[in-house]
Amino acid sequence: MMLEPDLTELVDFARRNSPYYRALYAGVATDGPIRAEDLPIIDHASFWKANTVKDNRVLTARHDDGVVFKTGGTVNSPKLTVYTRAELHDMARLQGDGYAAAGLRTGDRVANLFYAGELYASFLFNVLCLQETCVPVVHLPIAGSPSPEVMADLIIEQEATVLLATPTTASQVASRLTARGDSAPAVHLFLFGGEAFYDDQRRLIADAFPNAVVRSLGYASVDAGVLAAPVQDEPDARVHRVHRLQKLMEIVDDETGDPIREPGRPGRLLATDLVRRLMPLIRYPVGDRAAWIDYDDRRFRLLGRADDGARVGPVTVYLEDLRLVIEELAGDQPIAGFQAVQRRRDSKDELVLRIGGQINDPQPLAEAISARFDELRPMFGEHVRAGLINPLLVEFVPADMIKVNPRSGKIVRLLDERVAS
Repeated sequence: MMLEPDLTELVDFARRNSPYYRALYAGVATDGPIRAEDLPIIDHASFWKANTVKDNRVLTARHDDGVVFKTGGTVNSPKLTVYTRAELHDMARLQGDGYAAAGLRTGDRVANLFYAGELYASFLFNVLCLQETCVPVVHLPIAGSPSPEVMADLIIEQEATVLLATPTTASQVASRLTARGDSAPAVHLFLFGGEAFYDDQRRLIADAFPNAVVRSLGYASVDAGVLAAPVQDEPDARVHRVHRLQKLMEIVDDETGDPIREPGRPGRLLATDLVRRLMPLIRYPVGDRAAWIDYDDRRFRLLGRADDGARVGPVTVYLEDLRLVIEELAGDQPIAGFQAVQRRRDSKDELVLRIGGQINDPQPLAEAISARFDELRPMFGEHVRAGLINPLLVEFVPADMIKVNPRSGKIVRLLDERVAS
């Protein structure tokens, strides 16, 4: 059994130098050892209320050297995360060291399709990681701003052998290639990050990049940093191993916050950074759910976002449930992604499941998905029959009609098109 780390030094440092942590830990004993379970879980609302550009109460010192990043995704008001130059360098080296294990080869021509600018991290960070990796490669800084058509042209023109991208961006490029009867067989590796890669996207990627192995870049977030590495020769891209010298990762019960150590039981992920000091993160909810595969080896499987749910009338529909239905029924159809859209029709809430890709005979699949969802979520069907909400509407659209965040390139999983009266 691996011993839990002693957080006494980290907690004492944060408490002495950060007004936010001083208040948060007012009731925590000062005599060690301090374990993670002795500490409160960070509340996002209070943390980000204190972690502001002016009059910051989280930081332990002035930020005079380093970088500022903005978090993206579905947050309506993106928030800022800061790193010192040394912290960023160490994090890039940690991530870059994993590229060889992920399959990067000497002389690879790496197409970086991540998004740049407006304080977003993904493109810049992968530039730094490619500089730090031990594998000599050629960097193709295409970025995520060109159209999928232009990206596809550059990948072929520049003879790219590796793609770095979100699954959404890679799927859009793949759709353009297959739509024009083209492919990029020189690509032997697709390293994804920023969002989950699902089996329903695998066929589309395989058609456009027939020789590409799909692997995770690693598990990371802008605010929490690089958290875990992909496991070599592991076929499930959702499986990662914690960077144990730098991070403490916990899985806790969704309701009680009690720690989970047994394999297979899902819960929400907490991150503690053991080395960062300017902006400490201690028991910070990263927003994902996971389950341990092997607690002692710190291997876990990601299970989707912790807060991905649409409220349709009085019924909560979790997007992970919708994804599982698509995966079960779509077979080998080339799915580029999906999003849930909330609307109002006939004075009732309506949930639209929008699926991107070129689907053969979509109507039977749409009916099967709707019926299967009613089986898995009977409360939804009961409220439909009671006239309280509209039935699930399944629509199929071209891949480029799936709405993405223009800054990060990630699918906007949940759109709310309801207009308040």
